[in-house]
Amino acid sequence: MRIGIIGGTFNPIHYGHLVSASEICDKFKLDKVIFVPSALNPLKNASNLAEAHHRLNMIKLAIADDPRFEVSDIEIKRGGTSYTIDTIKTFVKDYGKDVNIYFIIGADAFLEINSWASPDALLKMCKFIVTTRPGYDIKEAKPVFKKLIKVMKITCLKISSSDIRERIKTGAPIKYLLSEKIENYIKKHKLYK
Repeated sequence: MRIGIIGGTFNPIHYGHLVSASEICDKFKLDKVIFVPSALNPLKNASNLAEAHHRLNMIKLAIADDPRFEVSDIEIKRGGTSYTIDTIKTFVKDYGKDVNIYFIIGADAFLEINSWASPDALLKMCKFIVTTRPGYDIKEAKPVFKKLIKVMKITCLKISSSDIRERIKTGAPIKYLLSEKIENYIKKHKLYK
């Protein structure tokens, strides 16, 4: 079995996340991709972070029509600061060592891996698929790390959660950046105002 894990705040989830997951699932012949929203990300500012249950609900709505996608609340249930190493250890324990786990991450986040908890151990526990992102060059990563990853060029959608939040705050349109279900959820719950 081949499982992809995508972690992040998903604040909110948008088409860029979904396109990446879909293209990677296809190219690497993954059986499924699991979205894992963090409770708290140690490397991100928690201001304007929607409550965990809202982010979890938005992911459920966004992936409902794709049977290849699942969501896990493992980090939310754990609470506190989320460390990828702890999450991957749990997935390895739950699925067994015969399962191939692929951790999917954007180039921007991968370039910060030196600041993560136990990056060397993490890179040995699972395979990393690093997706390209405009403005970020994987060549800047440590050479030893570059040998342990697969880099995948994905369809470039210049969409970011921070831009979506800023648009909501200023009243700019967010249509076509994320699904209508998510847009309606955000409006209903008055998120990111």
